[in-house]
Amino acid sequence: RFCALLTSNFPFVLTLHLLLGLIRKLTTETKLILFLEMSLESKLANLSLGDETSVVEAIKADGVEKSGFASNIAALIAKCASNDDSEAIAGLTTVKAVAEGASEAEAFNSQCLAAALEQAASKSADVKKATSAAAIAICKNITPFAMKSLLPAIFAQLPVEKKWEVRALALDCIAVFNEKAPRQLGNALPEIVPEVTACMWDTKKQVKEAATNAMKSACEVIGNKDIEHMTSKIITAVTKPKEVPEIMHQMAGVTFVQSVESPALAMVVPLLLRGLREKITATKRQSAVIIENMSKLVDNPLDAAPFLPLLLPALEQNAESIADPEAREVTARAVGQLQRLKSLADKQASVRGDISKISSLFKSAFGADDSNVNVKTVIDHASIAATTMMDLHYMEDVQWSKYIGPMFKSYFDAAKISEAVEKVRAEAETMLEIPDEDDEEDDSEELCNCQFTLAYGTKILLHNTKMRLKRGKRYGLLGGNDSGKTTLMRSIANNQVEGFPDVSQVRTVFVEADIQGEQSHLSCIDYVFADEKIQALGCTKEHIREVLATVGFVPDGKAKPDHAVSTLSGGWRMKLALARAMLQKADILLLDEPTNHLDVINVAWVKNYLNSLKDVTSIIVSHDSGLLNDCCTNILQIENLKLHTFKGNLDEFVKIKPQARAYFNFTESKLKFRFPQPGPIEGVKSKGKALMKMSNCTFTYPKNDKPTLYDITVQVSLSSRVACVGENGAGKSTMIKLLVGEIEPQIGEVWKHPNARIAYVAQHAFHHIENHLTKTPNEYIRWRYANQGEDKESLVKVTMQFTEEEEKLQKTPFEISFTDEETGKVTKVKKVVSELIGGRKQNKSKEYEYEVKYAGSNSDSGDYLPAKTLKKMGWEKAMKAVDLKIAQRAGLYVRPLSTKNVEQHLEDCGLAREFGTHYRMSALSGGQKVKVVLAAAMWNQPHILILDEPTNYLDRESLGALAGAIEEFEGGVVMITHNNEFCSKLCPETWVMDAGHLETKGDADWMLKQDTKIEAQEQITEMTDAAGNVTKVKGAKKQLSKKEEKQMIKKIKAKIKNGENLDTEEEEFAVEKDLM
Repeated sequence: RFCALLTSNFPFVLTLHLLLGLIRKLTTETKLILFLEMSLESKLANLSLGDETSVVEAIKADGVEKSGFASNIAALIAKCASNDDSEAIAGLTTVKAVAEGASEAEAFNSQCLAAALEQAASKSADVKKATSAAAIAICKNITPFAMKSLLPAIFAQLPVEKKWEVRALALDCIAVFNEKAPRQLGNALPEIVPEVTACMWDTKKQVKEAATNAMKSACEVIGNKDIEHMTSKIITAVTKPKEVPEIMHQMAGVTFVQSVESPALAMVVPLLLRGLREKITATKRQSAVIIENMSKLVDNPLDAAPFLPLLLPALEQNAESIADPEAREVTARAVGQLQRLKSLADKQASVRGDISKISSLFKSAFGADDSNVNVKTVIDHASIAATTMMDLHYMEDVQWSKYIGPMFKSYFDAAKISEAVEKVRAEAETMLEIPDEDDEEDDSEELCNCQFTLAYGTKILLHNTKMRLKRGKRYGLLGGNDSGKTTLMRSIANNQVEGFPDVSQVRTVFVEADIQGEQSHLSCIDYVFADEKIQALGCTKEHIREVLATVGFVPDGKAKPDHAVSTLSGGWRMKLALARAMLQKADILLLDEPTNHLDVINVAWVKNYLNSLKDVTSIIVSHDSGLLNDCCTNILQIENLKLHTFKGNLDEFVKIKPQARAYFNFTESKLKFRFPQPGPIEGVKSKGKALMKMSNCTFTYPKNDKPTLYDITVQVSLSSRVACVGENGAGKSTMIKLLVGEIEPQIGEVWKHPNARIAYVAQHAFHHIENHLTKTPNEYIRWRYANQGEDKESLVKVTMQFTEEEEKLQKTPFEISFTDEETGKVTKVKKVVSELIGGRKQNKSKEYEYEVKYAGSNSDSGDYLPAKTLKKMGWEKAMKAVDLKIAQRAGLYVRPLSTKNVEQHLEDCGLAREFGTHYRMSALSGGQKVKVVLAAAMWNQPHILILDEPTNYLDRESLGALAGAIEEFEGGVVMITHNNEFCSKLCPETWVMDAGHLETKGDADWMLKQDTKIEAQEQITEMTDAAGNVTKVKGAKKQLSKKEEKQMIKKIKAKIKNGENLDTEEEEFAVEKDLM
């Protein structure tokens, strides 16, 4: 109608009037259609409040490019930044609407964020409100993976020069990402945390609150359960430096189990840096320990890369400047760990998302260049999102199609977008691949290919590591003591390793020589038959007897199949365990030190047996380099919580890893043990004087017909260095048990100097501590010696328990003669001694007398009886117990039994203080437990050290340290070992056991040392106990000459006559000489 009127002669003014009336009657939808016909360029240039809906619809209808939004984004930015409140509000409202309704335009709309944030300082409340809504809308609605594209605009508003309102809003934007893009926020934390941390110190309350809120939001996305309970304390540490030492102490108690990624590091590194810069050495040390522990759990070294330039210099400075040597050593370990991470990160620099590389790939895939500015903007935006997806391992084609594809909708057709995005994704995926080490090309069946984490108690042993095993291969498993070798094998056997084939698919057998106490009474055949797995296979006792016979268990042999397993030596126990494994027809044999306790003949048998198993896979833990060279086809090494595989035997492995020689070469050991030197022994002036003797001893085990030992005579002195050798079952351990009093001979005599202290580490060393596994090593040693230095373990020996005959003698009245000193009258009385009180002195004949308490007496009589008399009364063992206590107490006055001293002693014996003081013994490895037993035995400064198979559980580094300590030890040493290298280095004297008979061999040079005089040792004058109490300590009495003795007698007699008081020394001398 309007067009018809215009072509007629109808007056123009009336026509226009009719048009306006028509428009009033149009619907909103019709008005919008008319508005769309106008150019978006002119709309943005003349934007007013209410136009935002039409802008969004224009983008939806024609796309970001065709609509003109992309090309005219500068006009919208200008509106947002306008000083005119109505223009600014219109621009900001449009930005909010586009953010919420037209996601395709985010690459361009997000460019308005900087202008929006600036308006937070506006004087208009309406503008401020629109500003906040627009900024928050951009951050909430952006593609999560593209959130990093907003960070430069946000960070630009945080410097202190900016107005506080602007800074507070920028920080609020960061907090928003917690809702819509938590994982992506975590990925960006390395960049965000330093910026936010600086604002938490701001003097403006609003900025400080906004920064703290942003930091709390960031802490919620770190994704690490180990430290999430510490996040509030970490935030506190930023603003309250005085809290840092206490918070560091709490952090040091955190057990790290989960993989450590960049979000967790971003949160913790500021705290660690503060800890490293503290004045308190303990805090610096704790920081270093935490850094070392966390860095071991970093799976991707590139996660740590941004923080290494911050931490390494601070650590290196501390490693040089800290005064405490132990703290310096701990810090140096942390430095080494970070340097290892740095080298790994440098090698892997190409596997991280690289924006420039991805941008080039997009340009190539779409055939685009920089001439089209808008396409370039979209490609740059998509590249940021794509690299974040790479970092977070969102690499599925559907994921890229969902998040990246829509960004190009306005510029290319759907087919081209799909093809190009997939091409870039495939290329990006190859960038993330880390090529595996070349695997051997053979046709062997794969038994296992798994990835797992392994912990023991609170300690992580292996973390996200891979293990691949093939049939018929023999793998030597290497690693230092405490690295988790035995735990790994036991976990495999117990079906506790994630991804390892179930026992129903792959039959796995763990071979160990330890016999459970409740089964020790069983015969060898019954012991094997009692195994549930053996019974499940339907094995008969006759079949078991046949298999045992093949490894030497025969009725007329050294190990009889029908005798109890408790009678077997260590070597025969291992052969029994191997025979049991043979019966189970294993696919995988797990062997823990299979040559322990074995002589040369049996070691050769084990090697031949393992090499004959062509279809059985073996994993072998051993410190026997010959076994690993002769048997292994591959080496598995545990290092830095990872399992590394190498082809070849031990020699081939050492060529690749020369530092691994420390596992097998004593001289390569950097570890040092230090044993306390033995104290003086009253009456012993020569190192060659015997302190222990066995004379013509014969011993037969109960139920055995033949003696195990025949007519054995030996002696041990301070200068002894004896290796006891012989084949399995020859009687070596039995002889040592006789020598130390664990058992008693049926014929012959065993003697020990009453003042000598003996340290004994048994072959099955763990029996010393098996009843105390809930104690820490430190607690165990303090418990063991708590009663004035007495060793509680020594009083449970068979030789210290009274027999029925002895108890009968003790209850029988014995005639005792008393002489009256004044009249000389002799009185004979029959008395019964009820106990020995603990006193001991020498009489004029230089014989010992012991203080006794008589039956029926309510108080100590102070009477002493000679040793000969007490022996007849059945108290010989009690006298030995008194001698032992006195000898042990003599070892007490060197250092008090305090936690700190025991901790240092354990460290001197190779057990780090973390394990010595803070770990229960149940959580320790076999090697660590041996160190505990050794340290406990050495605490009271023994004169003789007796070791039964010390090489069984210690790695070569610890053995080297043990050898060094023995060389410097000034007491006597007797050891049983099959390790020729170990004993030949240390022992010039050899006791050769053969079927119960002993032959001694000695070196002439060694014999010359027998008359070496004992050097005088420094005597301390006071000691401080754990509570800080100082006690004066009497030194050893000076030996008086005859002339000095006469003068002393004369002086004391004169004092007594004149009624003068005697001092302590004079009184003791008077009692000794019967002057009182």
